[in-house]
Amino acid sequence: MSVEDLFAEVAAAHPRCVWLDGGGAREWSGSRSLIGWLEDDDISLTYSAARREVLRHAAGRSEVVGDDIWKVLEREVGPGEQWFGYFGYACRTDLPAAPSVDVPDAVWMRPSHVRLFDHPLGVVGDRTVALPAGNRPSDPRLPAYRAAFEIVQEALRAGDTYEANLTYRTTVEAEAEADPVETYLRLRSINPAPYAGFLQHDVADHAAWLLSSSPERYALIDGDRTIETRPIKGTTPRGATAEQDAANAELLRTDPKLRSENLMITDLLRNDLAMVCEPGTVEVPGLMRVESYPSVHQLVTTVRGHLRDEITTIEALRRLFPAGSMTGAPKLRTMEVIERAERELGGPRAAYAGAFGWISGDGPADLGVVIRTLTTHDTHTWQIGTGGGITVRSDVAEEAEEARLKADRVRASLGR
Repeated sequence: MSVEDLFAEVAAAHPRCVWLDGGGAREWSGSRSLIGWLEDDDISLTYSAARREVLRHAAGRSEVVGDDIWKVLEREVGPGEQWFGYFGYACRTDLPAAPSVDVPDAVWMRPSHVRLFDHPLGVVGDRTVALPAGNRPSDPRLPAYRAAFEIVQEALRAGDTYEANLTYRTTVEAEAEADPVETYLRLRSINPAPYAGFLQHDVADHAAWLLSSSPERYALIDGDRTIETRPIKGTTPRGATAEQDAANAELLRTDPKLRSENLMITDLLRNDLAMVCEPGTVEVPGLMRVESYPSVHQLVTTVRGHLRDEITTIEALRRLFPAGSMTGAPKLRTMEVIERAERELGGPRAAYAGAFGWISGDGPADLGVVIRTLTTHDTHTWQIGTGGGITVRSDVAEEAEEARLKADRVRASLGR
């Protein structure tokens, strides 16, 4: 049985399940798929930032077990266990972020059944989807985006931030109920990615589906406690011809604005890792390298260090959260700026800009940044987060077009 057929069967039979999908792997990300599912008495956790409430779900019952998802996970994730799920953008209660109004701010699951599959690299393939500008829907938020862009520019000129990641959420109303599994299979075909995956938590008022095709690593922690993050900052579209494609990649390598965006986030991540790593171990083994995906070229840096003995895996993930590429620099002040700027841009970020993957009670963990992702709580109304880094040299029309480019391929998986 193929991995796709198995997962379709699992998702139909088990309301709580997950697929960490290795089909779109790169050499650096590994090429193994993992499918897990829960029986009725297995445990899952959801978190509401609005209520400051962590719920444990098992055997048809839900009970409050804490008010901080990080502390609850420290207590729940035991030796030899693997948990799978996501942290939404508002999971740090000490940072400014609006709570979700639809999907839970976090979902974590401990499946009692796990199946592994190995994929040859490139098994999904890069499917070209025509997205001509004339077929794109008009964006009613463009005036609001311009107003938010100007709020960010004022903060940049005042020196409150050096770079801010301005995002918004697009809501797509499906004409009929969209099947999450079929939608995800289209998404992985349209936009294969190293951090692709599917999460289903179909539990009454705590339902969430997350369908991800993210190219960005949030954090990898290996068995010897080395931690690595791979921020993406700087994006250009693929060209219609080989010559244009090469020119766009060269622009990414050489453009001062794009390179400065990446360098500022690199410095932020070096600082974040320095707070949890042994002195002198933080390094940048790969600086501003171009990686090419089906629809875009992206500028990627690798930052790595070795965790201090007293820092647990979950504490390291918490301190780095949210990803610096999704906030800007400096992190706290910039999050205050973008929280104000994004209020009229489609609602809270929710799961978008968070992290999705797995955590082991023995220390290792691997999570991607939640971008290029669809979420829903009812399979009728779907959300797509999109955006990009803003500096004083940014042009509002170019930034709006970059955000639309990123969203178009995700929207195509819904047939829109």
